Amino acid sequence: MPPIVSTVAAWLGLLAHLGTLMFYLSSGLVAPLWAIIALLMLWATLLLLAVLAVRRRQAWGLLVPIVAVALWLGAISAGEAILGWQA
Repeated sequence: MPPIVSTVAAWLGLLAHLGTLMFYLSSGLVAPLWAIIALLMLWATLLLLAVLAVRRRQAWGLLVPIVAVALWLGAISAGEAILGWQA
C-alpha cells in the first residue's frame, strides 16, 4: 500500500475514533459510574493505539473506531441484559 494511503487511513481512523467519544460519554444515561470510568479508560487505551497508528503511518488505525463502537455496544448491551442497567 502506498505510504500516502496508509497515512490518510491512519488519520481517518483517529478522527473517527474521536467521534466515538460521544457514545462513551453518553453512557452515563444507562451505566453506573464505575462502568463509565472503565469504558473511558478503554476508550483512552484505544486512543493511544490510534495515535500509534498515525505515528507509524499504519492503515490498521482505521480499525480502531470500529473496535471502539463494537466494544461500547457490547458493554452497554451486556450491562442492560445481565446487570439490569436501565435509562
